[in-house]
Amino acid sequence: MLDETVFRTDALPVADRFDYWVELLGRTHAPMELRRDCTDDFRASQRLLQLGGVTLWSATHQPLGFRRTPKLIRQSDPEAYHLSLVLKGTGKGEWRHRETEYKPHDLLVTSTSLPYDIRSTGGPVTLIALETPKDLLPLPRDMAPRIVGAPMSARKGMGALLARFITQLTADTTAYQPSDGPRLGTILNDLVAALFAQRLEAGDCLPPETHRRTLTLRIQAFIREHLHDPQLTPTSIAAAHHISTSYLHRLFRDEDATVAEWIRRRRLEAARRDLTDPALHATPIQAIAARWGFPRATDFSRAYRAAYGATPKDHRHQALNRHK
Repeated sequence: MLDETVFRTDALPVADRFDYWVELLGRTHAPMELRRDCTDDFRASQRLLQLGGVTLWSATHQPLGFRRTPKLIRQSDPEAYHLSLVLKGTGKGEWRHRETEYKPHDLLVTSTSLPYDIRSTGGPVTLIALETPKDLLPLPRDMAPRIVGAPMSARKGMGALLARFITQLTADTTAYQPSDGPRLGTILNDLVAALFAQRLEAGDCLPPETHRRTLTLRIQAFIREHLHDPQLTPTSIAAAHHISTSYLHRLFRDEDATVAEWIRRRRLEAARRDLTDPALHATPIQAIAARWGFPRATDFSRAYRAAYGATPKDHRHQALNRHK
């Protein structure tokens, strides 16, 4: 089972419930002003899963207003995107650039760096929320307003795929080990990146630079999904996205690596994650290397040492000793 934290206001004295909920959401998401007509006997619950750098949580609470102000942003900004899958309840949200309404089966995106005012308009709210750091999901600042505050459907396309994944994951975690958390977080980030790319590509009259960036995000998600494929090359990636290899290389000029280097780094990261996973301690190093696109042991050892300053064997030994 994954590591999880469960909270219910029923465990607290009535007078302390609302204030504690305000504090809890401030830690889970970001400091906010919460409003409610009557705070007496406030009822809410939260179930939280930490998946590497990504946080996934489900919650049920009575109708509330949430406000994140410029002052609160200046005081504390965790630099994260927040996605809410609305399962029950309705509401309205206001940003400087947009006003919107949301309902069940909507996906609502906010940013901890942009002020907002969101309030419930119906009865109790049930949702599944995802917090992902911006540095794990790079999105240029001029693109953020096109995503933030825009409700996206959880019934079709990438929204439906993401919704099914997080709904199943929060419903039952017994099939997973704690060491699966970071891998699941990586999958969630890929799904969110694909959702954002789909949303941006569907916009009208997007500037060329926006199209370039969303295509790059989609390509990076594709690479992560196919790291195990020995035929993953710039040529095959370009063909899968109906672009020329030269254009693919131009897209990556703004990244911190060439296409081949970007693939190698992601493969090394995946191999390192498996090597330091106690659940895979009996899996031969070469089997892990081959799984992530390194069929030759000498090539893998050389690349691993260059990246991490230690051989795969030594790194695994050190990591597993720390878990004992």
